[in-house]
Amino acid sequence: MKTYQIDPSHSSVNFSIRHMMIAKVHGGFEKLSGSFLYDSHNPAASKVEVVIESNSINTREAQRDAHLKSADFFDVEKYPSIIFKSTDFKEDGDDLSVLGELTIHGVTKQVKLNVERPSEELKDPWGNLKIGVSGKTKINRKDFDLGWNAALEAGGFLVGEEVSISFDIQLAKVEKA
Repeated sequence: MKTYQIDPSHSSVNFSIRHMMIAKVHGGFEKLSGSFLYDSHNPAASKVEVVIESNSINTREAQRDAHLKSADFFDVEKYPSIIFKSTDFKEDGDDLSVLGELTIHGVTKQVKLNVERPSEELKDPWGNLKIGVSGKTKINRKDFDLGWNAALEAGGFLVGEEVSISFDIQLAKVEKA
């Protein structure tokens, strides 16, 4: 079993959600941390925990970001973190299926991540051992009490319910003291 820490400057967590029922708006979170205990010979023994600062949301539109940070959505003052903790790793062909508890807005639900098998360990130019991992999932934002919406004059709603989440994470091996 090897222990890795997220390298936040080389990692991203992104999302997309339908806006006005016609196009998808994309965004992400700029601040995250966490650890990954990984056993390449026995992936089922692996564990991951990720903490995302909800205040670091960025959709490239300041007014929308302010609304997303408000009590209508993430309520970042009351719920400063989004947390994922794995509960089960399973091999799924060449990839992994990771079950875990996702906590958003104070609500915890079980989600399944579809994860590419981590890359081979490589040494960076400074001698640090690194691996990379990518994956995705979909959630319904209403399951996490993110229910604000506005009806459209022509019918339908301003904000979709299904959120597609993707991540690309680079991890640095932690040497035991």
